[in-house]
Amino acid sequence: MSTNGESAASFDMKIEMVVVPVSDVERAKEFYVGLGWRLDITPPGLVQLTPPGSGCSVLFGANLTSATPGSATSYVIVSDIEAARNALIAAGVGVEEIYHVGPNGRAAGRDPERRTYSSFASFGDPDGNTWVLQEITARLPGRVDAAPASYTTVGELAGALRRAEAAHGEHEKRTGERDPDWPAWYAGYMLAEQAGTELPA
Repeated sequence: MSTNGESAASFDMKIEMVVVPVSDVERAKEFYVGLGWRLDITPPGLVQLTPPGSGCSVLFGANLTSATPGSATSYVIVSDIEAARNALIAAGVGVEEIYHVGPNGRAAGRDPERRTYSSFASFGDPDGNTWVLQEITARLPGRVDAAPASYTTVGELAGALRRAEAAHGEHEKRTGERDPDWPAWYAGYMLAEQAGTELPA
């Protein structure tokens, strides 16, 4: 307990690394590099990689953890789960069918309303460690700091623009007028979506 008026929430704490238990370091390295994950460093017996657009990396190596190889389950966030799944399959990865969480639990297919946080698909590495793809198109309020929007890949930015275009089309239907300042509306929508604040109507 803090005695000087500070709390653990008064400073940033960002997850930097997740340890993945593997049985064969070179085999795991080849698999993850094949996914397009950037190879960061390879000190003796260790491998660190970072998925595209991720602020958190994975680390594996000999005698790094006592966890059983294949026992890990982690989440990978994507903005378009169908595109992500198709890209993984094209890279030779076996990915299960997409499913969503509905009122009665798990159901087949992407969420019909494309609700954020609701659509999933899973794949495994050679040891059986599970990676769950989760589609997130807008963050919950307060989930991330209200900072300027940033898009780390072309696909992520393109997806945000498509969602803004669709929402703007509904906006013009409601107003019954063509919006000549649509770039500003797009920008406001995209900033609000990424920050998890109220979307423009």
